[in-house]
Amino acid sequence: MKILLQRVKRADVAVEGKTIGEISQGLLALVGIEPEDNSAIVERGIDKLLKYRVFSDEAGKMNLSLIDIQGELLLVSQFTLAADTKKGLRPSFTTAAPPALGIALFDYAVKYAKTQLESVETGEFGADMQVSLINDGPVTFLLEIS
Repeated sequence: MKILLQRVKRADVAVEGKTIGEISQGLLALVGIEPEDNSAIVERGIDKLLKYRVFSDEAGKMNLSLIDIQGELLLVSQFTLAADTKKGLRPSFTTAAPPALGIALFDYAVKYAKTQLESVETGEFGADMQVSLINDGPVTFLLEIS
C-alpha cells in the first residue's frame, strides 16, 4: 500500500464538474492499493496516516498529527500510485491491485478511517476525478506500508 499524503489548507475532488468530497485544514491522501495488500495492511496504513506528525506545534515543529489537530481527511483512490516506474518511459500497472481487490480494500480503508476520525471525505473509485488543493508548506510524504 502506498499513500501520498499532502498537508492542505483545503482540498476537493470533483467528478463530471460536481464536487463529491471537500475538506478544509487536514490531509489529502492519494491511496494506491497493491496486489499483496490486505485488511491488516490497510489498517496499519490508515493508523500511520492519522498519527503521522506533519502539523506544527506551538514551537513551529512538526509534532502534531491529524488526530491531534482534529483536522479533516480526503481519501482518493489512485491506482497509478502503485505503478512500476523503474524501467522504460511508460509505467507498468502490474504492481497495482486488480480492480475488485482495489475497490474492496479502498472501501475498507474509508470505513476504517471513519471509525478513527470524524471528518472523512472521499473521491469515487475508478472515476475520472479532478482534485484541487492548496498544499500547506508544501508538505508532502510518501508512506509505504507492508
